[in-house]
Formats: sequence, structure tokens, C-alpha cells
Amino acid sequence: MDLENKAIERLRMASEMSLHHYGLPLICTYSGGKDSDVMLELFKRSGIPFEVYNSHTTADAPQTVYHIRGVFRKLELQGIKCDIDYHRQKNGIAITMWNLIPRKLLPPTRIMRYCCSELKESGCRNRIIATGVRWGESISRRNRESFEVIGSTKKGKVLVSDSKMLLSDNDDRRKLFERCEMKAKTVVNPLIDWLDNDIWEFINQEHVEVNKLYRCGYERVGCIGCPMAGKKKRKKEFSDFPAYKVAYINAFEKMLGVRKKKGLETKWGTGEEVFLWWIEDKNIPGQMSITEYLEMQG
Repeated sequence: MDLENKAIERLRMASEMSLHHYGLPLICTYSGGKDSDVMLELFKRSGIPFEVYNSHTTADAPQTVYHIRGVFRKLELQGIKCDIDYHRQKNGIAITMWNLIPRKLLPPTRIMRYCCSELKESGCRNRIIATGVRWGESISRRNRESFEVIGSTKKGKVLVSDSKMLLSDNDDRRKLFERCEMKAKTVVNPLIDWLDNDIWEFINQEHVEVNKLYRCGYERVGCIGCPMAGKKKRKKEFSDFPAYKVAYINAFEKMLGVRKKKGLETKWGTGEEVFLWWIEDKNIPGQMSITEYLEMQG
């Protein structure tokens, strides 16, 4: 079975489960990146009913935001339900990267990725969703599977391979997920075994429209300044989008103000010093390492 057909089979299987357990369509999570666009095209080809969901991070590049809006506009004209989650709380105030940082009292880091849990992974509870996760993206993602049930703890996570899902009968598949009581987020990763070359080959052959950032030297798109990106990429992002650097510095300045009010110790004097530490600029005198900062937090 080729990659496209296998991915579509995964989507059809997840759709069947979603309709059976919830009476609701499978959700295509959409970030505005190339993997999302390929996955969306496969959803269309699968013939299944589906909805599309985007989690607004507030730190995406303008090109990404415009691309998402353009894609959603076309989908809605086709009668496909699309939802952009602005993370509004009961008081009506939206959670943003810029008010999260002062609230969390520290910058987001590789170790403390609260921005992901608050701004990217908090939606679609008690639904079955499809994501663009691929083994080829990172070492950590090689531990993922084509079908997953994600609980509130690592112990509550269930990974299910294709051999158990696609080659078992319907009763076995349903029992497998019913044991999880369907209280967690259930995920299908249809592109799990696609390589970068496979993604670009599909895009070029099928003329899939993608984010304009890929024409500007970006191999991957996501939040500006994401700690998971390399230093070189982060510096390029802040050079290309200086307004985001200012926004982070302002947020760090507010963070320091809150820390001061709470009587918490800090070696930083200004928001700009926090920013320079955050992007790991080795030339800043007295700069703390991530380890030192964690030790300071106790």
C-alpha cells in the first residue's frame, strides 16, 4: 500500500470510530504548515465527513495567519465547518503568548513548554482528531504511533500501530479504544511515516497551495521564537519579524514586574536581558544557563 492510500485508510478508520463513539466527524487539526496542507488534501480525497480546527497561538507569523484564513474561507464556501480557537476564558479574556509569560513567571523553554499545552494542545477534548505528526520531524516523535489515546499522564497514553488498527476486525478495534473509556484525546497521525521528500513531492505533483513562508527560506513554520527551534532559525525569525521581538521583550518586562511584586528572586534587570538569555546569547555577562534558572526556582 503506498503512502497516500495508507494515510487515507488511517483517516477512514478514525472517521468510523469518531462517528461510532461520538456521532461527530473526525477533526483535521490545521496549523498552516505544509504537513497540514497535505493532510487536508488527503481528508478531501478520503470522502469522509470532517471538521477543521486551528488553535490560534498569537505568535504565528502574519503569513501563517493569512494562509489559515484564506484556506478556511475556501473550505467554508464548500460547506466544511472550520473553527479558530482564540482560547477565550469565562471572563471573555483570551489567553495569549503575551499574557501567559507574566502569568507563568518565566519564559517558555524546551523543558517548560507551557505555551504548547495552553495554546496548541488544549482544544478538541473528547473528540478524535488528526494531526500532521511525522516520525521524520524529530527524535522524540519517533516514539509516536499512527493511532494514539492521550491521557492526562504518560501512563494514560496508549499507542496503537497500523497492524492492530488496519488489520484487525472492527470489534477488536472498538474494544481497544473502549477500554480507554474515550475520556482522553484520541489521535490519528495519517502522515506518521512520510518523509520531508514525500511531503514536498506530493505538494509539487498535486499543486497543493502552501504557506508563503516556504518561499522565504523557511523549511518549517510555527510560533516565532519557539524554544524548540535552533538558535540560527530563531535569530532569523526575529530579524524578519522584529515586532515579535518587541512583543516578547514587553512580556518579559511584565513578567519581571510580577516576580518583583511576589518577592521572587531574579538575576535579570530588564526584559531585554531576559530575551538575550532566552535566545542563548553566549556574550551576555553573568547570563544564567537553563539549569541554573531551574535550580533557582527550586
